[in-house]
Amino acid sequence: MYVKNRMTSNPYTISPDATIAEALDLMRSKNIRRLPVVKNGKLVGIVTEKEMQEVSPSKATTLSIFELNYLLAKTKVSAVMTKEVITVSPDALLEEAAVLMRDNRVGALPVVQDGKVVGIITETNIFDAFIDLLGFREIGTRITVEVDDAPGVLANVAGVIKEFGANITHVVVYRSGGGKSNIVIRVNTINTDNITEALEKQGYKVTSVLKNNNSIQ
Repeated sequence: MYVKNRMTSNPYTISPDATIAEALDLMRSKNIRRLPVVKNGKLVGIVTEKEMQEVSPSKATTLSIFELNYLLAKTKVSAVMTKEVITVSPDALLEEAAVLMRDNRVGALPVVQDGKVVGIITETNIFDAFIDLLGFREIGTRITVEVDDAPGVLANVAGVIKEFGANITHVVVYRSGGGKSNIVIRVNTINTDNITEALEKQGYKVTSVLKNNNSIQ
């Protein structure tokens, strides 16, 4: 899966010459927490709601509401934005974006192509992709099977399931150490008792069966 498949395309941006008040108004009206900062079509920074709150006077200040509004209306985005921006290409793998976010401790990456901001990828986008990859929202059954970490095991397990006409929609493999792995398989049916019995007869250990009768939005 690529960044372009999960990013928010054509994101809202703001000029470095805009004020903090303008940036906050835009974030709140569009329900977003970050804004790429663009000047003359070029990415020059990124600003977050948290950064602007940190430079805003605290609630304990003796300034009046008029003085507070004056400060917010005079302070420019360029004064608080992060100038060294980590970006990612729309053709990068989603895993690459996740690693960049994790290693650099950022919650979002502007997506840049040919010098232009074409999207933004956030932690929420990554979480949604993870949920979809596991098929958690879909009707069906999630079967976890403990197996030997050896060649051909996944094909054998899939062959057992195939005998019952069930369609495997999602597969994830977790290595648990000690020469063992857990295969998490989601099938498009709720009636899986015969499948689990057949797997156990083949010597596989079924550690979990989770049925989902309703599509979760």
